Amino acid sequence: MQHAKSAIVWITNILEKLNIPFQIAGGLAARAYGSTRKLEDIDIDIPEDKFYLVKHEVSEFIVYGPERYKDEIWDVMLMTLNYNGQLIDLSGAYHTKIWNAKTKKWQELITDFSKAQIKNIFGIQLPVISCDELISYKKILSREVDIKDIEMIDKK
Repeated sequence: MQHAKSAIVWITNILEKLNIPFQIAGGLAARAYGSTRKLEDIDIDIPEDKFYLVKHEVSEFIVYGPERYKDEIWDVMLMTLNYNGQLIDLSGAYHTKIWNAKTKKWQELITDFSKAQIKNIFGIQLPVISCDELISYKKILSREVDIKDIEMIDKK
């Protein structure tokens, strides 16, 4: 977790310096709401039109993108960084789709930065995806890791 703290400080300082709206999502957001599972990476949503600004600041740490990434679950603008061994995924906020396993259809996942909650993460006050939105997209994905997060968040 030591690498995670230095990585979050590093990337959020860059985003704030560039005046880029962002919110913490994924596993780190789940931890902010009570999940205790191991953190794999740091997920941060930013507007797609801001990737070019970030790219210039983080170029030596880029391991993927920025470009469209699509697999069986995600269809998203993505840039992956490796900061001192900690992976950071910067994901597009407005043109993301996730695969809904129940309906067997792609579903839009649009970030609403105005709903972000300020949470204490590693002693820093950061905008985090709202708990309702986090649980909603984790239910749609329904991967094992998402179900675990939902169970731990619901116990709080």
